[in-house]
Amino acid sequence: MNDKFRQAARSTAAAAALLLIAGCTAGSGSGTQPAASLAPSPKVSVAPTSSPSPTNVPSASPAATSTSPSPSPTGTGEQASKEPLYRMNEKSYRFAPLGDASKKVVLLSFDDGPKEKEMLTSMLDTLDKHSAKAIFFVNGYRAKENPELLKLIQERGQTIGNHSWDHVELRKKSKAEVQKQLGDVQDIVEKETGERPLFFRPPFGAGGDVGKQVAKDEGMLYMTWSNGSLDWDLKATKKDSQLVIKQVMDQLHPGANILMHELQWTADGLDSLLTKLSEKGYGFIDPATIEIKS
Repeated sequence: MNDKFRQAARSTAAAAALLLIAGCTAGSGSGTQPAASLAPSPKVSVAPTSSPSPTNVPSASPAATSTSPSPSPTGTGEQASKEPLYRMNEKSYRFAPLGDASKKVVLLSFDDGPKEKEMLTSMLDTLDKHSAKAIFFVNGYRAKENPELLKLIQERGQTIGNHSWDHVELRKKSKAEVQKQLGDVQDIVEKETGERPLFFRPPFGAGGDVGKQVAKDEGMLYMTWSNGSLDWDLKATKKDSQLVIKQVMDQLHPGANILMHELQWTADGLDSLLTKLSEKGYGFIDPATIEIKS
């Protein structure tokens, strides 16, 4: 009896020992199952599986989020984008306001380019200084020699006009010749700038009836001038910018269509001329606000 009791006791003690060992093993985390699941997961342990949507990404600068379109240059063909403010008198080539636009204005224009980058840049800088716009009437053969200067005129916010391919007296030419003289300039300007000129001035102011009709067929406004600077007349102005300025100021009138050229002495006096015009209370017509009749 005693032997049976002692054997039962030993069995009970062994079972208890086994239970104690099993409990200690499970709580220690040192078995074959990892214990990492018992600890809280780090908050930064999970990375996104895809890139954030662009709408959720902050922009690096305010400019990056702007939805405003880039300003297009006020170039050859932006006429249609602005309300007409001035109408040209087809007999005097002066400009009159439409509605409440100012009467005391002038149109600035420069013929026979584009010639030299340094001189042209100087003129463009002066126009910018005075917040002035102008028409640069170009010859086709010069445009072919200096296509980058066509682009410069457009990029600087000025207007390109047609002055025929060669500097010839168009009224002495056939209609076919006049069409080629004007059409080839239209084509090269469009090729280099993406826009066709809307203004035509014949060399020597001598386009004749054929020149007027061909210009109209090309969708251009035909003009000569009402205020000649005589900067081209070496007997009158002697390459002297002050004499050029005097010629313009002596002929000054509201709505004046001022003819000048891409000449160094004109470029040298341009700042002084525009200052004097401003002091007289004159503003400068933006060619994009001139009415073009179809």
